[in-house]
Amino acid sequence: MSFVFSADGHLVEPSDLLNEGLPLSLRPLGLRSEKRGDYIFSLAGEKVLHKTRINTGPPRLGPDGEPFGRPDRRGNREVEWRLKDMALDGVDGEIVFPSLGLTSFLVEDPQAELATAQLYNDWCHGLLKDHTDTFVRCGILPVRDFRNTVAEMERLARLGFTAGMLPSVIEQNSGLPNYQSDAWDPVFAAAERLGIVFVLHTGTGRNDVRSFRGPGGAVANYTVQACDGFITIMTMVAGGLLDRFPRAKVCVIEGGASWLAALAERMDEVYDAHESFVQPKLSLHPSEIIARQVACSFQYDRACIMSRAVTGAQALMWGADYPHHEGTFPRSKEVLARLFDGIEISETQKAGIIGGNAARLFRLNRPEFVRAEP
Repeated sequence: MSFVFSADGHLVEPSDLLNEGLPLSLRPLGLRSEKRGDYIFSLAGEKVLHKTRINTGPPRLGPDGEPFGRPDRRGNREVEWRLKDMALDGVDGEIVFPSLGLTSFLVEDPQAELATAQLYNDWCHGLLKDHTDTFVRCGILPVRDFRNTVAEMERLARLGFTAGMLPSVIEQNSGLPNYQSDAWDPVFAAAERLGIVFVLHTGTGRNDVRSFRGPGGAVANYTVQACDGFITIMTMVAGGLLDRFPRAKVCVIEGGASWLAALAERMDEVYDAHESFVQPKLSLHPSEIIARQVACSFQYDRACIMSRAVTGAQALMWGADYPHHEGTFPRSKEVLARLFDGIEISETQKAGIIGGNAARLFRLNRPEFVRAEP
């Protein structure tokens, strides 16, 4: 099989890293937990992210008998064990994302947010800096003050990072400008200058990842997160942000990919039909901007392969979502063996989708994948 690169893997930070690592004055403003009666509350400043009953009995188990999400697996934190799990799964390289750090965009104080991002970024760098031929490090970018965003992008680029996270969705009450705003221009200009790929990981920026309660919630809450990427890419394209910065690259992680073709064709349709109302006028059709600048990761989503004539095959990146149970670990070899069944596709495109596209986009530190700097 060709080189396999997972465009979605997770690390689990040390439990005290993102709070006790902050200066004392910033700890009440960052990510923290506290006991209130029979519950542990997870907080971002004073904002409640979720609460967990203390006495809940034994942990819920996945179908393989491991605790759901596999939070205690040594490969979450130790490189030696991560490499063993990757070998077991048939994965040669991957880009890695945080766990608790996914909630960092809900920290509202700019200095606490910056410090939180830097704590994770430095920890990630220390863990993986000697393994850049296998791992792509993705930094958390602070977004409450765009001067901090650009400064941290510059610092990450000096450390050799090639990717940085932005919120997958911007809630109306977040206090952040939406992606139609030209306030983001300095950030996207920095991405072009530094070669940092923007990553929108599913669920980030959401006040609550549980949109639904009651019957169907377990399925709906995860499924609906694909809409975040759909909406955000739509606004980045329609509002002109990506058109103004044609060398900026954006990828949506863990939101599936088959929606990308539907979005591209829908936007083209209305761009032409409503031409007299369209502002701003774009230099290309929306589908062409998407094909030039947008990529998505997927796990089982074969429909995206079938619609690659719209998006281009280079937009598609397979990912295992290690170590989560909704991902493909430890069955990735089996999944990849069946991924293209019944689909007419070249071996070159197959190799790109299962590894080469992502490895090139993120400039994995191997000669065959590193592109010239911008």
